Amino acid sequence: MKSKEIAKNVFYAGVNDRQKALFENLWPLPAGVSYNSYLILDEKNVLIDTVDVCYSDIFLRKIAAILDGRSLDYLIINHMEPDHSGSIRLLRQQYPDVKIVGNVKTFDMLKGYHGITEGLHEVKDNDTLDIGSRKLSFHTAPMVHWIEVMFTYDPKEKILFSADAFGTFGALNGGIIDKDINIDPYREEIIRYYANIVGKYGNAVQKAMQKIAALEITTVCSTHGPVWRQHLPEAIALYNRMSRYEGEEGVTIVYGSMYGNTEQMADAIAYSLSENGIKNIVVHNAGKSHASYILADIFKYKGLIIGSPTYCNQLYPEIESILSKIEIRDIKDRLFGYFGSFSWAGTAVKKLSAFPEQMKWKVVAPPVEQRQGLLSESLEGCLALGKAMAEALAAEK
Repeated sequence: MKSKEIAKNVFYAGVNDRQKALFENLWPLPAGVSYNSYLILDEKNVLIDTVDVCYSDIFLRKIAAILDGRSLDYLIINHMEPDHSGSIRLLRQQYPDVKIVGNVKTFDMLKGYHGITEGLHEVKDNDTLDIGSRKLSFHTAPMVHWIEVMFTYDPKEKILFSADAFGTFGALNGGIIDKDINIDPYREEIIRYYANIVGKYGNAVQKAMQKIAALEITTVCSTHGPVWRQHLPEAIALYNRMSRYEGEEGVTIVYGSMYGNTEQMADAIAYSLSENGIKNIVVHNAGKSHASYILADIFKYKGLIIGSPTYCNQLYPEIESILSKIEIRDIKDRLFGYFGSFSWAGTAVKKLSAFPEQMKWKVVAPPVEQRQGLLSESLEGCLALGKAMAEALAAEK
């Protein structure tokens, strides 16, 4: 198959995966995912990253077709996660003289995953590699989102090869560069990708963004999703906002409910939010919505309201699970409200009360606790909670 030329003598060599159901065996892939690799032809020919080992045969045939009899001189490893490094050993077998370029942390992982310790070229932050008509530079980006990550910059074409940064779920269905495709499906998926894969490392992302700010960049080649060019300012702005934990005006309501009573509370709160001028309202049943979509909306919106029934004298299990995922990602600066219900012994609200203190979030109103069904007193409390959240969001404009 013919490979896309992204810029002069810079080719796309990635593959699509529409087979895998769960990314990292955790996150749903309804539209698949791409594993992106790039090949630069110059006096020295350079491959940047590989692909998942499941697609190594297709990948190696693509590389051979682009090289068309030329040698492969360098493999640059920006990221050692197996969906990008899985084909390294097979590539080395096919091109035994290829020199592998990476940093000291890369090489530690290269030994551990593939047993490769020879034919290496170590680079440090801001080092360069002369390959002929261009001099590539390397910029370490630790914890975006693994410790060994680095970016590679091509000053001739002003391309940043960004590892997983600016990546998104979703296979590439024909087009490779953003200007050639409808990017609407990727707009939400870049948020879901960031929230679930990169989300914990906002401070590291900010440091990496500051580090590359001096580079003149017109194109970003991530290891997942479209090549960003026409919509690059939008992608950079989104990453900046999410890594600073800046939520849009809106509220995510997450609830657990066994028989619908806690759900009625959630609906009453959502009604109140709407009556008080909030348009962006997302309501998730934690027993049905996958956590990846819940986390994406929590990253997206400033307000978060969580409700749980008491279950075996504990929180509803799926609510406890989502709290753990929020905590792991250390999401900052959210406005918070909470509510709960019980039949004979209330525990859920008491357990929820510790969460905003732990996260250092602002609680907008006292919690609402309901005994059995939704009666007038708890209904009024839900309406008051929705109003308080709307007022808190308005105050932050």
